[in-house]
Amino acid sequence: MLNEISSAARTLREGHLVAMPTETVYGLAADATNPSAVARIYAVKGRPADHPLIVHFSDPKLINSWAAEVPDYATDLAKAFWPGPMTLVLSRTDLAGDFITGGQDTVAVRVPRHPVALKLLSEFEQLGGLGVAAPSANRFGKVSPTNSSAVRAELGDYLDAEDMILEGGDSEVGIESTIIDCTSESPKLLRLGAITAEMITQATGLSVSRAPSTIRVSGSLASHYAPNAKVVLDQAVLPGEGLIALESEPTPDSVIRLIAPVDVQGYAQQLYFALRQADALGLRRVVAITPKGDGLAEAIRDRLQRASY
Repeated sequence: MLNEISSAARTLREGHLVAMPTETVYGLAADATNPSAVARIYAVKGRPADHPLIVHFSDPKLINSWAAEVPDYATDLAKAFWPGPMTLVLSRTDLAGDFITGGQDTVAVRVPRHPVALKLLSEFEQLGGLGVAAPSANRFGKVSPTNSSAVRAELGDYLDAEDMILEGGDSEVGIESTIIDCTSESPKLLRLGAITAEMITQATGLSVSRAPSTIRVSGSLASHYAPNAKVVLDQAVLPGEGLIALESEPTPDSVIRLIAPVDVQGYAQQLYFALRQADALGLRRVVAITPKGDGLAEAIRDRLQRASY
């Protein structure tokens, strides 16, 4: 595996793509300073050119290469949750070109927690790299992959022979990172994830705003994370349809149970697998019974609402 990671680091430096595991979902990585390599991410994903990317690196000190201003509370967040499923949006330096930021004056950055991703990024940095752009390794608007098999099924026909897919098992978290706008006096939550508003307040001592933002970020469109099957929320499930719900929810006769997690952590981890499984089984309709509560449960509801839009 170490040899494969070293090969993947060189592949990135040569301008090719590498699908890498992270603790959230699998990402499609390219050298974030290479415009032609990043352009291939957009082409492979079918992603709109004005939709910004997240820059990943292993050394938190590299934040200063990409961000022109890092407020104290952003530093507190980085110390508390990096490596981890949290993305910070900051005022950009000249290194963060329009081809990364979607033409905005901000850049999104993250240090992932997955050991394969960290090793890949570290080796890439040792070769002179400063960070990789890595959106989820799926076609734009579709269900994010949480294992390497899903990446191959989703993007195999779009990748070149020089590109690589790294194996890293199933993603631990299962949904995309929390995105926090750190360009104002206090943090603003732009995308829900495993790092919750309560956790942000505990780390910074500041209240978290959820006011609408003009900053464009990944996963902010009304329709996203969607399978081919129609997803409906909190409705009666009919025979022959798929069901996504916590284990405590019974399975009616002749209903296809896609997952039955015991808690919200399991729900998040298995959600995208369940949506992909619905398509693999050719289901036309899936009913999701959404988990109650705030925090991660709220993030799950966010993903399901976008999948059902």
